[in-house]
Amino acid sequence: MRALILTALMAAAAPAALAQNVYVTADRMLDVTTGRMIVEPAVIIQDGVITLVGVRDRLQVPSAAIVIELPGVTLLPGLIDMHTHLDSDPVVGGYGGLQLTDSYWSVIAVPNAKKTLEAGFTTVRNVGAGAWNDVALKQAIEGGKIDGPRIVPAGYSFGATGGHCDATGLPPSFEAHNPYNADSPDEGRKRVREIRKYGAEVIKICATGGVFSHNTEVGQQQLSFAEMKAIAEEAHMWGLKVAAHAHGASGIRDAALAGIDTIEHASLIDDEGIAAAKKMGTWLSMDIYNTEYTQAEGTKNGVLEDNMRKDREIAEVQREGFRKALKAGVKMVYGTDSGVYPHGDNAKQFSVMTRYGATPLQAIQTATINAAEALGQKDKVGVIKPGAFGDLVGVTGDPLQDIRVLETPAFVMKGGVTYKGGDR
Repeated sequence: MRALILTALMAAAAPAALAQNVYVTADRMLDVTTGRMIVEPAVIIQDGVITLVGVRDRLQVPSAAIVIELPGVTLLPGLIDMHTHLDSDPVVGGYGGLQLTDSYWSVIAVPNAKKTLEAGFTTVRNVGAGAWNDVALKQAIEGGKIDGPRIVPAGYSFGATGGHCDATGLPPSFEAHNPYNADSPDEGRKRVREIRKYGAEVIKICATGGVFSHNTEVGQQQLSFAEMKAIAEEAHMWGLKVAAHAHGASGIRDAALAGIDTIEHASLIDDEGIAAAKKMGTWLSMDIYNTEYTQAEGTKNGVLEDNMRKDREIAEVQREGFRKALKAGVKMVYGTDSGVYPHGDNAKQFSVMTRYGATPLQAIQTATINAAEALGQKDKVGVIKPGAFGDLVGVTGDPLQDIRVLETPAFVMKGGVTYKGGDR
């Protein structure tokens, strides 16, 4: 690819990070809503927000604007990952984390956020973090202290005592537990209020057992329909959406019927679950890439065999469930469970989605317009249009022909500021 060209139409060019007016051009731009490829696009961003979108020979460069020319590049909206854990480290498996001090997880969240942004994911939903790490990370990013994506934080995820969201696998003498366990509908309502109070912008619950917890099987339902319904009602009253970790079939079905907004993993989804999700308009967030990493590297990273077993058992079942749910027309968003695999590899899931039935455009839409709608931000992120944030990703080649080009973006911009592919 020809070198990216950054020029400034100012006597003394300011770095992109300080620019208030930015004019971006490229060879092509993908309209993710229609699949149409626009030739020689131009995008004008003022104070971090897109003001005009057109073609190069018809859109005048504003005065005193930074001009960013991207020859050989296709532009897309900044990508969205709906299921991340930025304060997780995949190389620390099993009981390895007990050798690390508590604040280790806060520290590693900082480089993980930077890797995620530079991978082209300008918005993420962080569905569960310890010690309010994702809330703090969001505050530091928005304060300009560190680089990272826009974050929709969940704070603490919660579920039943002894369930996947609890601290399992340690003896009673440790007195380890999730401080937000909920074992009744009323406790669930209270947890929503408490977690929102401390900065959560989405509520994350664990409806079933999980792969990387102890003493829980993935198919076990661990929150009742009544508990999930109370949590969903309470969250919606406060204007929050709810994400439910649910691998098992009954938990998936009950979560959808209870009014949960997105169901994470959905590994053992059956016909009833598909029908319930379609009926309720529930979004599925199915992390069908990460098992490739965990099966290759998990044992070396210290993951216990019981957890490796569960991962093996659900891997192909989940992928076939994705194929079936997609074919049935269930709504899908892009969620990868980053932290189970290395941060920055978020885009590797796209090719797995196309392997299991999605078209390249469908896969891209899950990480753009679909995710934006599920977040309640459809006019702000996931699109390139006036009024949206100036979040852009540039790739070499055509992602509709080779979706793997998304794995190595040549250019990343968030809010009109260049983070990859040009001087800052």
